[in-house]
Amino acid sequence: MKIILNQDVYNLGEEGDVCVVANGYARNFLIPQKLASIFNKQNIAMFESRKAAIEKRKEEKRLASAGLKDKIEAITLELKVSSGDTGKLFGSVTNANVAEELKKEGITVERKKIELPGHTIKMIGEFIVKVKLYGNETADLKLVIKSDKNIDETKVSTKKENPEIKNEKVIEASQEMLKKEKSEEN
Repeated sequence: MKIILNQDVYNLGEEGDVCVVANGYARNFLIPQKLASIFNKQNIAMFESRKAAIEKRKEEKRLASAGLKDKIEAITLELKVSSGDTGKLFGSVTNANVAEELKKEGITVERKKIELPGHTIKMIGEFIVKVKLYGNETADLKLVIKSDKNIDETKVSTKKENPEIKNEKVIEASQEMLKKEKSEEN
């Protein structure tokens, strides 16, 4: 079914766009919610008369998006979360947590527009988060996850390296055993 959007619809289009969608999606959701109108001569004429106002609103959104991008890229969000001694979080940090922290900074962004690496963050550290803005524009937000208790950073890094150290010790021990066996044979 061909429709004309009355408002911006996420993952579909902007106000005034002509879209082709499934009949049920248009009849059961878009039209009853007044998000879209049926594509016909009468509605086309109505949107043509409002075209200048629609373009003006789109330009305002683009400018606001550019300003928002500068604000987002200028700040560094710091979250304090409970974690274990190894730096692994009890729970995880989601896009809803990031949206809440951004709101405290005075920046309102829908949680759906925040993309975390791997959908959730489960370790302390620094991360780059993508925030979708108007159109295809995105902003990179620096997110620092810290533990709510003091963790020795060297412990966290050595815990990560521990398996390698353990493997080296096993290799050394096995080499020593081989040397002993060879010396016993001689």
